[in-house]
Order: sequence, then C-alpha cells, then structure tokens
Amino acid sequence: MIFIRQILFNIAFYGFTALSCIVLSPLILLPRPQFIYFLNGYFKTVYLIEKYVLGLDFEVRGREHVPEGGCFLVAAKHYSAYETMKLHLLFNDPAIILKKELKYIPLWGWLAARAHMIFIDRSSRDLAVNSIVNGALRVKKEGRPIVIFPQGTRVSLSDTPKEKAYKGGVIRMYEAAQIPIIPLAMNSGLFWGRNAFFKYPGKVIFEFLPPIPPGQNGQDVLKQLSTSLEDASQRLVAEGKGVPE
Repeated sequence: MIFIRQILFNIAFYGFTALSCIVLSPLILLPRPQFIYFLNGYFKTVYLIEKYVLGLDFEVRGREHVPEGGCFLVAAKHYSAYETMKLHLLFNDPAIILKKELKYIPLWGWLAARAHMIFIDRSSRDLAVNSIVNGALRVKKEGRPIVIFPQGTRVSLSDTPKEKAYKGGVIRMYEAAQIPIIPLAMNSGLFWGRNAFFKYPGKVIFEFLPPIPPGQNGQDVLKQLSTSLEDASQRLVAEGKGVPE
C-alpha cells in the first residue's frame, strides 16, 4: 500500500510541479504581490498532495521565537527539497539563499528570480561574500525574512558537522545586517531524504529555537548555532523514529 502511495505521489507531485512552472511563468509579468499569491498557491497545493496522497504532514513548534514582522535570519537544517517547499508556508514572502546557477534553470529560475531570492555567486570567495552581504542588506530594507542553510548543501541523517561543516556565510549576513538568527531544526530527512526518489508517510516536525540576538562574536555564534541545530535535529529524528529519550 505504501509503495502504491509513493508511486501515485511522485506522479502527482512531479506532474503538478512541471505544469505549475509552465502556468506560473507568464504570471511573472504581474505586480509582485499578485505573483507571490499564486506562487504560494503552488506550495499550498503541494502540501495537500503530500498530506492526502502520500500521508506526509508536518507540525511546527516554537512559533513564539519567530518575530511577527520585519527582517530576521532563519538558519535551517537542510535534508531535502521538502523543507524548501514549506518556507513560503512558514514565513511571509521569505528570501531564500540559492546558488546563482539555479537562476538559469528554464522556467523555474524565472520564478525564483521574480520571487526576489538571494542568489550567491560562488565562482570566487570575494564574489560570494559580496553577493551574500548585498543580498542581506537589500532584503533588510524590504522587511522580509531571510532563510539560509548554513551547511551550504543538503545533508543526510548520518552527516555530522565535521563532514558537512557550518559555513561562515550565515555570520557574514548576521554581522552585516545586524539582525537576529532564528535556528530552525527539523527531522524531514526521515521521510524525504536527500536526492531520494521514494518518500514516506509520517509527520515532519519543524522546531524554532530561541533567537540569537545581533551584536555577538561571530565565531561564538557559529559554534552556538551548530550545537543547537544539531542537538535539536537529532532529538527530533529520534522522536520521529519512536526512540525513547
């Protein structure tokens, strides 16, 4: 039964995503608020496909740690595409850090550009730093939340910070924009793994941790962020597996 649901989900998800890219592309000509409204509709529909076809839902904890408005920096664990498709449901018009190459994907890249994401040029260290700092300052003026995956890539459940280190980009943004960091832990990798074709039913837990206020030492913040995200995510993974504390 699970196998059938997985096959049906993949057909529905990939088919709907391809169709949405085609349908949404002309809508980039709309005023941006209207475009974002339709883009959010895509993410809401994907969630319904996950919930009712695959049987995959999510819950959110620690909402009290998230500011009600303005610019702040969310540093999130990153297991798969699952959490990237929930960011527009968790936040109002977030600016997500993406590598510049994604901007040139036909159709999809146009949508990401119109959504005003922050694209990072990683061809050199100086360009990467400049693009990430300038992007943070731009989005701060817009009053939108920023989401970054501080390990810089998707990780597996078994990867440790020694293998997939927390990079300094999050600190560059934190120091340049002088905004708080909200760590976001999760256990999505249990159900939707990195590059996994088959996904599994269950309940993903997103947990916002207490914010790290601006103005602290960057290296200390990076260590604190790494420790808190890893400990919380491992706890949520254990909970998802049904392992008693």
